[in-house]
Amino acid sequence: MHLTQLFDLSLRGRAERMGLEYTADDGSLATLTFGDVDARANRMANELAARGLRRGDRLCLHLANRIEFIDIFLACARLGVILVPINILYRERELRHIIADSDPVATIVARGSDAAYPDQASIWLLDEVAAGAASRPSTRPEVALDGDDPALIIYTSGTTGVAKGAVLTHNNLAANAVTLTAIWKITEADRYIAMLPLFHVHGLGNGLHSWLISGCTMRLLERFDQRTTPAVLAGFRPTLIFGVPTIYVRLLDPACTSDAQAREISRDARLFVSGSAPLPAHVHDAFRARYGHTILERYGMSEALMILSNPYEGERRPGAVGFPLPGVSARIMGDDGQVVGADAVGEVEIKSPHLFAGYWKRPEATAAAFHDGWFRTGDLAVRSPDGYYTLRGRRGDLIISAGFNIYPREIEELLLEDRRVREAAVVGMHDDARGEVPIAYVCADDALDFTELESTCRTQLASFKIPRAFIRMETLPRTALGKIQKHLLPAPDTKHH
Repeated sequence: MHLTQLFDLSLRGRAERMGLEYTADDGSLATLTFGDVDARANRMANELAARGLRRGDRLCLHLANRIEFIDIFLACARLGVILVPINILYRERELRHIIADSDPVATIVARGSDAAYPDQASIWLLDEVAAGAASRPSTRPEVALDGDDPALIIYTSGTTGVAKGAVLTHNNLAANAVTLTAIWKITEADRYIAMLPLFHVHGLGNGLHSWLISGCTMRLLERFDQRTTPAVLAGFRPTLIFGVPTIYVRLLDPACTSDAQAREISRDARLFVSGSAPLPAHVHDAFRARYGHTILERYGMSEALMILSNPYEGERRPGAVGFPLPGVSARIMGDDGQVVGADAVGEVEIKSPHLFAGYWKRPEATAAAFHDGWFRTGDLAVRSPDGYYTLRGRRGDLIISAGFNIYPREIEELLLEDRRVREAAVVGMHDDARGEVPIAYVCADDALDFTELESTCRTQLASFKIPRAFIRMETLPRTALGKIQKHLLPAPDTKHH
């Protein structure tokens, strides 16, 4: 079964039911029935087909959350086109790599985007594509598809430092969403607030897909904004909230939400879910105290979608990510290649119907990601005697900041492009709001002002990758073989430079 058939539970089965609220370009609140969503998707599919897109082609999308993102995603699913959503914060360096690697027919962007796109890229402006779609027929194009057809390529830094495209099939995405709607009891009676970015599998593969399968009512936001989102939450009064730890930290801040807003947000809520980064236990406890709800923490990744989850019914243990989802097999492997027992640290390996088809054009990387048929997640964990998994960090040194992956080597290579920089090392430093933030240790000429390095990073990298501090070093600690010993770097002080 491909996604279009699965989504028809709502798009055709609930055609007259109001399914979506969003903010229109004029600032007003707009609503669509599921039938309206279906018709918009058909028009967009006919527009993309008229522009030459065919089954198996790639289409990059560099766009913030908005109604057209949903139109384009559904249209691609109907045509068999592989959508490549790109983090809206990515800039020249990242865009150049992803667009070159995925080799798309085109990249759709918003008019006025300040990002620098590769000269050779075919750029389609969103307003022109949307205007073209509005004049197309609403009849659904007929394309023969299979559940094993690729639906998405999600680029992830993984553990190699080079962004790789994880190919997710229709079956991967369908199995993941069916599982979540079942175990979290998502029904058409729910009200879901979509404030996570749709370019990420958390917002798209979990949130959007669960909405389309269950037929609940969804309110689409461009992003979580601590100045405006609490009032929207209080007014919409969702039953279902998917968030990342940063959002829950903000919602606990009295400067962000008043006590009255907190009561309104929690009044009809039945489930708060957290993922994409570890949720500190003290945030878990503080949220329960203020909002009266115990956050359900789960664990997943781009290559495998959802893997583990705390139970809907039962103890949601602070700091733990619960049990393997239905259909998912998990084990913890020690350095000796043997499965370890309870309370022993090892790498999580899995088998799952959600597991990706492989890395785009990287058979060697795909092969290296598996061990005897089990996918190696690169995450370390322990399993309690009663079966709860608790993560213990990355086998590598990946930094996860507010749910976004940051691979230090990418930043280090950019810093080393400045000839005045001799050595550079980037590590993650704990941050209460974002989980971790990058810090750069730099050996450089005395004449180099680190504000120049910061400026270079701002023009070349997404904002969340910019080091929050630059620390001058005479030398970096290394092993006898020359490998930098990051654990021996001095703790940063409060100064940024």
